[in-house]
Amino acid sequence: MRILIVEDETVAYENLKTIIAELDATAEIAGYTESVVQTVRWLTNNQAPDLIFMDIHLSDGSAFNIFSAITVETPVIFTTAYDEYAIDAFKVSCIDYLLKPIETEDVKRALEKFRRLTRQDILRYLAKLPSVASPGGYPEKLLIPVHNELIPIDVSRVAYFYTTQGSARVVLKDGKSYGYMRTLDSIGELLNPAAFFRANKQFIVAKSSVKNITIWFDNRLLITLDAEVPERIYVSKNKAALFKKWLTASEAQ
Repeated sequence: MRILIVEDETVAYENLKTIIAELDATAEIAGYTESVVQTVRWLTNNQAPDLIFMDIHLSDGSAFNIFSAITVETPVIFTTAYDEYAIDAFKVSCIDYLLKPIETEDVKRALEKFRRLTRQDILRYLAKLPSVASPGGYPEKLLIPVHNELIPIDVSRVAYFYTTQGSARVVLKDGKSYGYMRTLDSIGELLNPAAFFRANKQFIVAKSSVKNITIWFDNRLLITLDAEVPERIYVSKNKAALFKKWLTASEAQ
């Protein structure tokens, strides 16, 4: 089992590493990161681990920002010294939540829970992870990984999200474009559905950027945005009525 430890306190990291080694001699600490930026970079550039132990409070902000920046494809066990965050963590965690100082029995219980998970359990768990990026509401900003930084982007500036050949991009109304290490499905989980619409397999469009609609010969809709697009955006006949209803509805959350 390959484990990533996300922890900004050296003593806490060493304690957790020692406990894991005592409980499972075959476990491998695949990586160790101390910040949001480091963790995003590690998960982007390395094979996904089997399990992550993640402190909620990191040196450069909340660990929840990691889930806003990229799609995390690994179950997470949250750790923190502050139990006020337990409710938010439990909303997405079907494994465990460890309160510092972490004891051997705590880790043993968490690992036993993890080992009991079936593949379907893990898939259901991973489907809930995007909601941790903005507990209690929809984000006003997205964190976009660019080199060694996380760039905050106002959601109101986004014209659309686009994916091709497994790579997603976020395109702003001013024409700027950034790679975004998430799937369109997980991006859709983050966004206010009153403000963004999944037009098709390749596009999520912002209501505020829809400029024109053309009814196509087969009752599809051709959508024109106020930003340049790499290819035409069609809404299928089956989704046309839903799209028109969405476009004319209020954006109140």
